[in-house]
Amino acid sequence: MYVSERLFEDHDGPMLIRSLKERLPLSESVATDPAGFRQKLLEHGALLFRGFNVGSVDDFDDFVAVASDQCLKYMYRSTPRTGMSERVFTATSYPKALEIPLHNENSYQRSWPLALAFCCTVAATEGGETPIAPMDWVTERIGDKLMDKFEQRGVEYIRHYHKNVDLSWQSVFQTDNREDVENYCASHDIRYSWLDGGLLRTTQVCHGVACHPVTQRKVFFNQAHLFHVSSLGESAAAMIDMFGADRLPRHARYGDQSEISADDLQTVRQAFKSSQLIFRWRPGDVLLLDNMQYAHGRRPFKGERAVYAALMNPFPA
Repeated sequence: MYVSERLFEDHDGPMLIRSLKERLPLSESVATDPAGFRQKLLEHGALLFRGFNVGSVDDFDDFVAVASDQCLKYMYRSTPRTGMSERVFTATSYPKALEIPLHNENSYQRSWPLALAFCCTVAATEGGETPIAPMDWVTERIGDKLMDKFEQRGVEYIRHYHKNVDLSWQSVFQTDNREDVENYCASHDIRYSWLDGGLLRTTQVCHGVACHPVTQRKVFFNQAHLFHVSSLGESAAAMIDMFGADRLPRHARYGDQSEISADDLQTVRQAFKSSQLIFRWRPGDVLLLDNMQYAHGRRPFKGERAVYAALMNPFPA
């Protein structure tokens, strides 16, 4: 019914699983051996399903229902998405011309999905790939010295929810009620304060490194390189001038409140960049990732692009 082969000729990790039967529903194929596919994901870290009958969000939703034990609802979100069903969201809605750097989903939180699924129904005419990176490679290239620093200090994420800039607190917490926000923060050990003009500030110290619950491999696991103001490139100085260094929409520093140096951030960004693996989307493709074994991102694109996502199997459960 299907064949498995390397997705990349020179790398034996990610697998391409191709249907041998036309119009074969992916959900039905996975349902015949869900434990087997989970083992494949654990062994390879990334599976690309191609040639199956996945032409709509409903088809993808059916697959997610079979492939996951539980899906996350994406609370305390950091990127704009639109819900398509209880399990499926649009991929991050950023402008076409911008790149989304490689990262592990929700690694800025104390809980995260162990698995991610992406589905492409419309492939961009140019660009728009979802690069992936083995976290073993990233971790090795970051090096023991910097890994130790992140492990010992952790990362503090600092957010200010300005009107019409980045995401509103209503979107991040999926509520219009301040009391709901306060209750969520209290139950998740997020420090919060309401500043002048109703501006919300939140801070939370999280891990810098994490250990895979099954493989027991220790990997770099945070989003300091995305949250740090320097991720804005040439716009960083303008953002500081506009809001002040103490009220940036988002920023990151070490958990002991010391600043992360430019050299440390450059090492992290270069480790991700030099580890990336890139494939071209085809309509109907479904990518399943172990979120602690592989990072993902998005390249700039032209034309229309429709990619959907599901956050699966929360950890800790």
